[in-house]
Amino acid sequence: MDPLSAVLAFSLAAALLTLTPGLDTALVLRTAAVEGPGQAMLAGAGVSTGVLAWGLMAALGLGAVLAVSETAYLLLRIAGAVYLLWLGIGMLRAALSPERARHLAAMASAKGAGGTGGGRGRGWYWRGLLTNLLNPKVGVFYVSFLPQFTAEGVPVVAFSVGLAAIHAAMGIAWFALLTLATRPITGLLKRPAVTRSLDGVTGAVLIGFGLRLALERRS
Repeated sequence: MDPLSAVLAFSLAAALLTLTPGLDTALVLRTAAVEGPGQAMLAGAGVSTGVLAWGLMAALGLGAVLAVSETAYLLLRIAGAVYLLWLGIGMLRAALSPERARHLAAMASAKGAGGTGGGRGRGWYWRGLLTNLLNPKVGVFYVSFLPQFTAEGVPVVAFSVGLAAIHAAMGIAWFALLTLATRPITGLLKRPAVTRSLDGVTGAVLIGFGLRLALERRS
């Protein structure tokens, strides 16, 4: 296909993928609700950086290792599962701690009044990045997905990275919309009981994803 057709077709597929609810959406929504929009967007930026990294690796052929190597896939799958379980358990512990909930609510209020998240905010960037990079399904998806939209007569690596950049930009826009959607109910979300509930639900979701990743059998 020609470059324009490839970009349009990829954009449509990437938009559908972006809007499909999943782990990234749950992570960003929880962060927006509990810790504020700045931290949520840092988490979203981390996820989008991971998309760019996978696009580059797929374009260079490095991601293909996951598609053919059982060992590489297994190691990344185990690392991803352990990381998701660690994040999820941490959120469940926060959900069971009233003091922790009040602390997070106070932090969110301070940030809303002009405070900064400091190192903790930057930590959410790395959480988003690692959540994406430690998911072998994303790598395998990009290896099988990107080549279908490679246009004729273009530099393959540059064009593939450009497509990944489109996907990453869509992700940022989607995360921004999700973050804005929490603004009208900011007062409600700052309540400790609500904060604990959100941590509990998101922690359970992360643990569920982690267990599914750990127990899945590759077809």
